[in-house]
Amino acid sequence: MITIMQHLKKCFSAALTELNMLQDNCIILVESSKPEFGDYQFNGVMALAKTLKQDPRKLANQIVTVVTPKLVGVVAKLEIAGPGFINIFLDNNYLAQYISQLNQRNKFGLDFLKIKSEVIVVDLSSPNLAKEMHVGHLRSTVIGDSLARILSYLGHEVICQNHVGDWGTQFGMLIAYLLDEKIDLQQNSEDSTIKINDLEKFYQKAKQKFEDSQEFAVKAREIVVLLQSLDPQILSYWETFKKESLGHCKNVYDLLNLKEDLTSTAVVRGESFYSELLNTVIADLKNKNLVTLSEGALCVFFAKNELNTNEDTPFILQKKDGGYLYSTTDLAAIKYRVSQLNATRIIYVVDQRQALHFKQLFLLSQKLGYSSNVNLVHSAFGTMMNESGKPFKTREGGTVKLIDLIHEANKRAYDLVASRNINWDDTKKNNLAQILAIDAIKYADLSKNRNSDYIFNFDKMLSFEGNTAPYMLYAYTRIHSLLDKANTEIKDTTLVVIKENIEHKLALHIAKFADIVKIAAAECMPHYICQYVYDLAGIFMQFYEACPVLKEEDSIKNSRLKLASLTAAIIEICLTNLLGIIVVKEM
Repeated sequence: MITIMQHLKKCFSAALTELNMLQDNCIILVESSKPEFGDYQFNGVMALAKTLKQDPRKLANQIVTVVTPKLVGVVAKLEIAGPGFINIFLDNNYLAQYISQLNQRNKFGLDFLKIKSEVIVVDLSSPNLAKEMHVGHLRSTVIGDSLARILSYLGHEVICQNHVGDWGTQFGMLIAYLLDEKIDLQQNSEDSTIKINDLEKFYQKAKQKFEDSQEFAVKAREIVVLLQSLDPQILSYWETFKKESLGHCKNVYDLLNLKEDLTSTAVVRGESFYSELLNTVIADLKNKNLVTLSEGALCVFFAKNELNTNEDTPFILQKKDGGYLYSTTDLAAIKYRVSQLNATRIIYVVDQRQALHFKQLFLLSQKLGYSSNVNLVHSAFGTMMNESGKPFKTREGGTVKLIDLIHEANKRAYDLVASRNINWDDTKKNNLAQILAIDAIKYADLSKNRNSDYIFNFDKMLSFEGNTAPYMLYAYTRIHSLLDKANTEIKDTTLVVIKENIEHKLALHIAKFADIVKIAAAECMPHYICQYVYDLAGIFMQFYEACPVLKEEDSIKNSRLKLASLTAAIIEICLTNLLGIIVVKEM
């Protein structure tokens, strides 16, 4: 078996080969934008006509003449439109036969793609330790988690890496402050362990002191060097910070229902993990004459045409005082991920404001030979904004803590659930509210193009109208209600029969599942999945209103129940397996 898109491409490729017209990238098949244009369109004629210096309309006629016999039983008709578009109308029987063979075992068509498995590292979340996670970490965490899920579902070996900020100036400032103030970490709080809010307060005071006092700033930088040199006293402070910080992160991650435990020893690969590799990285750079000593710091300077940008900021790898920067650590991470984890692709889910850094990093790693034959991808994302179109902040102008955002979502979700289910007990209301709150936060983020900034709005994300988590969960519960009422076993051998236009439309959308997931994975775009599943739910509702199910004769009833069953299964796969959204069967 192959997917419908693959079958069409294969037939058009054979036809163009027979006509001696096959060229690179000339098989352009797209979904039709309107039903009157068919199910798919072949849009490669105009480019071919330009290359071959032929009339596109005549060329389209030639292609149709040769490809038609190859598509017998597959298409109902082919039409030539405009200057040479070929509209493709699928045959109902062929579409029904294809849909009838989709099931959980073949991943609803994904197995037909025969995708070659890769080792893919997904670099996600990456909070700075010694501080609470804030809303700025949400996008990296949930987008990265979704990409890991999508790639895993496709059959790739996915290795998540949480490159936490646990090595650097912030720790020098914090430790210097604690030493100056003679604060004993073991006696700071009632249970004899430091808390994340203590660290937050200490850090804010330390940062202010760092800005106000040159003497303190020098001391903080010296402590950074001591930390990087593994000084025992400084390390003891650092270990305490790391333990408490990761404990806080785990609480947040658990609430977000992530695929992997991003605080496990296998996943946490912070800057400190690569400390022993940093000298090797510098030696490699020097051996290849890639670094320049500039004002006491080791830097790499790029020509403007190398980066396709007007930026001329140097890539600094070692400061004058001997301290390393995250640029050095990032190079070490690539070296490790390729040589030790055997990565063939590394995806960095990081804010788009770091675009220049990643251009420099990727180019330099290629020059060093660290990433030959490895696909390095910066899966950039925009900023979460408030309703005024400004970066999300507290009323006082501070950073909104992620845990506070989750608690507020829980409160609002509970009010919504309680208003709709007044006869439920509190336990039941709370359980659904907790699921709905997290689902709504994640889906609101994932449904947006990751490249764009987006407005965070509690009312919209908790609405039962539009492309939202509540709407998707409600659609899912309605389909399951129908299936429960039917109380009929739908087997893999149950055949689909397509007679109505809306049945054709629903079956066609189900058939596109595999192709959509493949594209979403290739382009690192989870919002493709959200749009697909939202459209699927909408088409099913049209089908349900137009086509009686339970009152039909058995063959039609079972066919329509199979369409409902496939729809429910694919909605659940999209939401749970690919997006990390928990589904419910009662709302």
